Amino acid sequence: MTNELNERKIIQALSGIRLPGSEKAITEAGNVSGIVIKEGHVSFTVEIDPKDKDSADELRRECEQAVLALDGVLSATAMLTAHQSGPGLKAKADDHSSPGSAGQQAQAEPHQPATHVIAVASGKGGVGKSTTSINLALGLAALGKKVGILDADIYGPSLPRLIGLNKKPQSDGKKILPIEAWGLQTMSIGYLVAEDAPTIWRGPMVMSAIEQMLRDVAWNELDVLVIDMPPGTGDAQLTLSQRAALAGAIIISTPQDLALIDARKGLNMFRKVNVPLLGIVENMSHFLCTECGARHEIFGNGGAKAEAAKLGVPFLGEIPLEMTIRATSDEGMPIVASQPDSKCANHYRDIALAVLEALERSTTKEGPKIIVE
Repeated sequence: MTNELNERKIIQALSGIRLPGSEKAITEAGNVSGIVIKEGHVSFTVEIDPKDKDSADELRRECEQAVLALDGVLSATAMLTAHQSGPGLKAKADDHSSPGSAGQQAQAEPHQPATHVIAVASGKGGVGKSTTSINLALGLAALGKKVGILDADIYGPSLPRLIGLNKKPQSDGKKILPIEAWGLQTMSIGYLVAEDAPTIWRGPMVMSAIEQMLRDVAWNELDVLVIDMPPGTGDAQLTLSQRAALAGAIIISTPQDLALIDARKGLNMFRKVNVPLLGIVENMSHFLCTECGARHEIFGNGGAKAEAAKLGVPFLGEIPLEMTIRATSDEGMPIVASQPDSKCANHYRDIALAVLEALERSTTKEGPKIIVE
């Protein structure tokens, strides 16, 4: 078993690589972490100083080539983070306290990999956000738009399962190529790690991975990029809201009061960072009995619609609690693509149309007309 890949061998392969402008190896300085090995595919994080960002691509290539030289390695992906400051710097990359600090230098323009970048979010997990995201993306594609979807949930990626495809993305030498599925361009950290492997990363590494999936993926002339946000309102969600040029956000909630409390928190987070709210979707709104046709409001009904009216936010529609939606999601055959003529697919397409209309209104606002008599 001496030829088996392990972390020690990865570290050893990287031990000959120096940090930019330093005599220290990246391994000696403790800059390599988050090593994941999946069936010959290796990914890892390398921490660099923000001032070295211009040489980041060269360092990434060196690291990947060193690991690729190991027996048994089929591919290598290095993700760079510039969170911590190197020796001698007075400010960290997330410190915005003084003009000209490393923190302010690191604050580049927000990434805009599509004409419209929209976030699909929820205040809590388990409300069907990811299922809604993939079917919303497919609904937008059905309306003739070129659509991508980014699974930004680093700790619990679900996109590979939802689309029924989990393979290592390729590179064109400069950027990572998105995985094509169901007519969408897709990207997820789930392509790089085993489905049952925990991602044990601290916040800075999580944000580095998300930024690279925005910046270093070769998104191809997208009309809309749907970002499936992590649940909650923590640092990852807030930072992503600021680092992506979001055209708007959609909140997913179930009808019950507890879910609505958390949905309200998510909504207020977007308001605080000046991201337009495209609306609220009520998921698991009701259940229609397959035998008698009776409607059962298991989690209550109308709560999200009432909340939207109360907060002055558009109500985009409701999605029923439907076994077919669950089954097609588990099978990697999202319902809008696999059963486009079904009633449930129509619900998602109606929501997609409402979202598209909101986006188009936001970009075609007319200025005041001057009339000369």
